[in-house]
Amino acid sequence: QVQLVESGGGLVQPGGSLRLSCAASRSTFSLNFMGWYRQAPGKERELVAIITSSGHTNYADSMKGRFTIPRDNAKNTVYLQMNSLKPEDTAIYYCNVEFGVVQYWGQGTQVTVSS
Repeated sequence: QVQLVESGGGLVQPGGSLRLSCAASRSTFSLNFMGWYRQAPGKERELVAIITSSGHTNYADSMKGRFTIPRDNAKNTVYLQMNSLKPEDTAIYYCNVEFGVVQYWGQGTQVTVSS
């Protein structure tokens, strides 16, 4: 099993920045990938960004150039650095990892972009 602990959500003004953290109970190298999804009210959960065990990254089109997904292997932690935030980025953000053939989800952290 993999336990995930998320942190870093909150309220931020449009144009601001926020960094989310997701600490895993297993080495990042043992995980096929680590990633972030988000779910806004009334909408389906959508992919934000992922990073594979080899370091390859992939971003949703609307996040490219604004979000990055750095990883600290020594801390078994993946981050989501969000810049130039917009009100439409308001959502609950979930960490997601795959270990073997099983996917695990974090508890979710609320991000609200509002003036």
